[in-house]
Amino acid sequence: MNNPLHITLAGNPNSGKTTLFNHLTGARQHVGNYPGVTVDKKEGFFTFNTNSIRIIDLPGTYSLTAYSVEELVARDYLVNEKPDMVIDIVDASNLERNLYLTTQFLELGIPLVIALNMVDVAEKRGIKIHTQKLAKLLGVPVVPIIARSGQGVDELFTTVLTARGERDHPPTLLRYGPDIDEALREIIPRIENSHLLTDTYPARWTGLKILENDEQILDKAQAADSEVTRTLVQRSETLTHHLQTTVDAFPEAVIADHRYGFIKSILRQEVVTRTFDNNRLYTSDKIDKIANTASFYLERTKVIQGNIANADTPGYRPKDLVFEEELQKSMELKKSDPKH
Repeated sequence: MNNPLHITLAGNPNSGKTTLFNHLTGARQHVGNYPGVTVDKKEGFFTFNTNSIRIIDLPGTYSLTAYSVEELVARDYLVNEKPDMVIDIVDASNLERNLYLTTQFLELGIPLVIALNMVDVAEKRGIKIHTQKLAKLLGVPVVPIIARSGQGVDELFTTVLTARGERDHPPTLLRYGPDIDEALREIIPRIENSHLLTDTYPARWTGLKILENDEQILDKAQAADSEVTRTLVQRSETLTHHLQTTVDAFPEAVIADHRYGFIKSILRQEVVTRTFDNNRLYTSDKIDKIANTASFYLERTKVIQGNIANADTPGYRPKDLVFEEELQKSMELKKSDPKH
């Protein structure tokens, strides 16, 4: 008997990922835990056109930065388990926000099909997405679905089976401005020549994570080759000092900003047509807009790094962002503007 096709569902929280998982598997699913953490591992089985499929519902996450347990679990599963195909569930009514995670999948070079979910909700908000153009610009298939009703799901898995045969999935190369791009040009050859983590990650992706001061990747790199890692960290520190001096930002915030720039450049190419007020924000949009801005990302980074640095300080109490305050600021933003 052939092994079942290994499919992973990934996406933002509330994108409809688990709704699709339940629609596909019904009672043929079980819930466990990922090793060493209390995050639920949802696994199920179903058959599509005589193909036996094993499907994993990853925890919802906004990014692969690994600042939360969910982000770490999702990233580790994708790079270690190497599923045959990843279905990225994208909320069509919040396209820009959802595509931030998509860009990181593309940078990893994983086999990807985008399920553009909740197209009915988008249409009610006056949003029409030209899926073929979006697919062409991103370089991966895009299939509109409504997970709640099952509409488009057959087409989705027909596309998955077709895309599975295309084994070449080169990582997408994004540009991050002259300072970061120059640093990458210097450190990528060092990573490749020393084979630092190259069995697991693309060299460019490892370089980005080092520049982002990703703790897990730094630990793995240190264990694999401490001398090479030391030189890479020195280059990262030089970059960080330069960006702090010139633009008052950390590399990770600059990288996040350029990812959003990449997304905006795609959406501007007549990918989205709006028939209602383009400036109207629904409550869920406002919440997500805060959680994904580069400024909030940077503030979260500062808080986490401060907690780590002071972890052994007697009497130190870990800090946290008061998200409710940030939300209130956003909800009141331009309140007096008649367009809002």
